[in-house]
Order: sequence, then C-alpha cells, then structure tokens
Amino acid sequence: MAIADSNTIARPEIEPAITTLLKTPLGNHLDLFEILDSCQFHIDALIENDNNTECMALCGRLLAALEMLKFTLNVPLPTHLIERLTIDVATDDNYRCPLSTDSETMRQYCAALTMLLLQRQQTAEQNEQVTGLLFELVNVLIEDLKTPRFVRTESGLVMMSGEAVPGIH
Repeated sequence: MAIADSNTIARPEIEPAITTLLKTPLGNHLDLFEILDSCQFHIDALIENDNNTECMALCGRLLAALEMLKFTLNVPLPTHLIERLTIDVATDDNYRCPLSTDSETMRQYCAALTMLLLQRQQTAEQNEQVTGLLFELVNVLIEDLKTPRFVRTESGLVMMSGEAVPGIH
C-alpha cells in the first residue's frame, strides 16, 4: 500500500521537469557551452518557481554551475567551440553587450547574488527582485560568452578586435 504523501514517483516517465533538471549531473566533462546551458536551465526554472525547497535546490545547482564556469573560463577553448564562435565577416554589431564587463567579474556577480538567495535573509519582495536581477545578469553573461568573437581571415583566425587568437575567452 502506497503512502499518500510519499514523494516517490510511481511512474518515472511523468517525473516532474524540475526533478529531472536537479538530477542532471554536473561535472568536469562539460564544455563551456554545456555549462552555460546548465546555468540557463537552472535560472529559467528558478525565475518561474515559487516552491522554497525547489528554489534552494536550483540556487545550489546554479552556484555549482557558476563555480564550474570559474575554472572553464581559464582553460583554452576547444576547437569545436572556437568554430562556433567564429564568423566570416565582422560588423560593428557582432560583438559585446555595452553593459557587459569581463566574464569572470560577471560570473562573480552572479555567484554573489545566488549566495544571497541561498541565505534567505531578504523579504519576499527583495527575494523576487534579487532573483530577477540574477536572471538578467546570467542571461547577459551567457549571451556575451556565446557571441562570436573570432573572424576568419586569409591569414587565419583573429579576434574581433584584430588581436591574435590567444585561445581563451
């Protein structure tokens, strides 16, 4: 006989999306774009969620992804990502949001806001505002890191600014 308030799901094919998201493994096998996708999934779920327990779990997972990003930003980009970040012709509107700062600083801002949410010391209204701000900053960070930054030239790849390609962000 099943217990009425059990949290065990009898049919795994109807498992809630939030449970699936929280079970998705994070690890050092993920590349930059996969980590950014994880951040996107977690912040999207967080902004739409009113359940305190789930919000805490989502914040914890987002913080873990942001910490993974910290290390990923310091390693050379793999070839397949350099290709995705490369365009054939540069135009002025191809690169950088005017509000963005360097990737690591923006990541630190996102991590600090996530830790603030985890502390649960603010009012419900402040919590909503911090969550909204975190949502915006995570999206700016993701957009910036996924924006093409390399241009294919006759002499090889160069950064949009004309510098030689150093291999990192």
